[in-house]
Amino acid sequence: MEISIRNSVLIGLVLCLISMSSVRYESPKAYNFLFAIADDQSFPHAGIYKLGTFKTPTFDSLTKKGVHFTQAFAAAPQCSPSRAAILTGKNIWQLEEAGTHGSYFPSKFEVFTEVLRKKGYHTGYTGKAWDPGNWEDAGWKTNPVGEEYNALKLKVRVNKDISDIDYVGNLALFLNNKPKEKPFFFWFGAHEPHRTYTFGSGSRQPGEKVTLPEFLPQTDTIEQDFLDYAFEINYFDQQLGKMIQLLAEKGELENTYLIVTADNGMAFPNAKASLHEFGIHVPLLIAGPEIAQPGRANHSLVSLIDLSSTILSLANARELPEKTGKNLVPILKSGSKSFKQPVFAGRERHTHARPDNVGYPSRAIRTNQFLYIRNFKPDRWPAGNPAPSTDPKGILGYEDIDDSPTKRQMMQSPENWSVAFQAGFGKKMSEELYDIQLDPFCLIDLSANETYRERKEKLKKQLEGVLTEQRDPRVLGTGDQFDSYPRFGKMRPFPGFNTQGQYNPAFIQRQKQKE
Repeated sequence: MEISIRNSVLIGLVLCLISMSSVRYESPKAYNFLFAIADDQSFPHAGIYKLGTFKTPTFDSLTKKGVHFTQAFAAAPQCSPSRAAILTGKNIWQLEEAGTHGSYFPSKFEVFTEVLRKKGYHTGYTGKAWDPGNWEDAGWKTNPVGEEYNALKLKVRVNKDISDIDYVGNLALFLNNKPKEKPFFFWFGAHEPHRTYTFGSGSRQPGEKVTLPEFLPQTDTIEQDFLDYAFEINYFDQQLGKMIQLLAEKGELENTYLIVTADNGMAFPNAKASLHEFGIHVPLLIAGPEIAQPGRANHSLVSLIDLSSTILSLANARELPEKTGKNLVPILKSGSKSFKQPVFAGRERHTHARPDNVGYPSRAIRTNQFLYIRNFKPDRWPAGNPAPSTDPKGILGYEDIDDSPTKRQMMQSPENWSVAFQAGFGKKMSEELYDIQLDPFCLIDLSANETYRERKEKLKKQLEGVLTEQRDPRVLGTGDQFDSYPRFGKMRPFPGFNTQGQYNPAFIQRQKQKE
């Protein structure tokens, strides 16, 4: 996973250009935005955090020009709900079908990219925008992010599991199509590091020790899987660096905000599709013009739903109606500003992992020290049902965890690592409580510990208050509607309802009875 000489020169150029961009220009006509979002990357998996395995020189260099947020959280640990939350500035329980994975995105929910378009911005994306799901039949004329720029493909791919989309070439096409007088918003939605990975693509440096999260067993197979994940993060970082170089060549860099983040955590057990720390804690940096004291870290608790208000404020555009997220511009414009409020997250159905296509509804509140989770259906398996013991019919089991060498090895001999297996695959109680400062890997549930009872009750009350105020169906007694929503992805031969793209009539009827 070494950076080539060519890429080293490129990074040097990026650093030079970033340094040049520190000149403040008077009253620019409008700021541009390059929004770069990785697919399934946990915090702290970037070079700046000194774990050794991760090489992200572009990301690391950008932190010198902006603010990197060390406590940024996705609204959901899954792709499409998290992306819908970013676009609308709302939590997933406020988004109906868009709050679950791979369903519709109702067009009644206004998105910040549409506000920018109406203000005169040229908008578009390459790679993965709002996805997976069905926006066409929900009333949208384009993907909610904007116009697609995916036509250009790479002549040579790094390996079979790296996307064949020419991300940089498509950005060049977008810029060439942009009217000269218009500012732009461009969404670079990398498909990396989403699974699958080419096994062995990530190389171990001589003498390198692979530092795994403590919820993963330290085996050769899992270490290699983790290195392959790091390889794809490095690829994303390289493409971002080339995009920055292109913006500089086009004369756009000095007036462009660069926002870099990920939609949710890494695709390993106890991470993606889980409300535990490695499922929702993601990298975030914002670099660009007029940032006070660039090069600093900010430790405020922030949510990716805050980005819509932040971008619209920087663009001098109107706010979204009934938005939930806050504006991060005060942090960007003041070296001493910080926020102390907690952040919230939730999950509903991820993939088709249980009979009747039901999900695993949960909500979470994260403070500086604690993570409290409420599980509304603790009788269900959080990671999906195990495969039937006889005649599994192609069901691997625990389908909310992406298939991987790590998953398969852990499933083959769960008795060898019982704590890690329980954390990633096992059932949970109706409440979970973790002291993140002492237990960042969420291995010790304190919810039944009498010492923490008062703390737990306070967090529970605070969470329920926010959910009630925001009219979450799960606390209003109408939460079954989430299990009725269609899924447009792969359906598996679990018992009960399993029809792709259709509402589950059993839960629609139950919802009507409650109303």
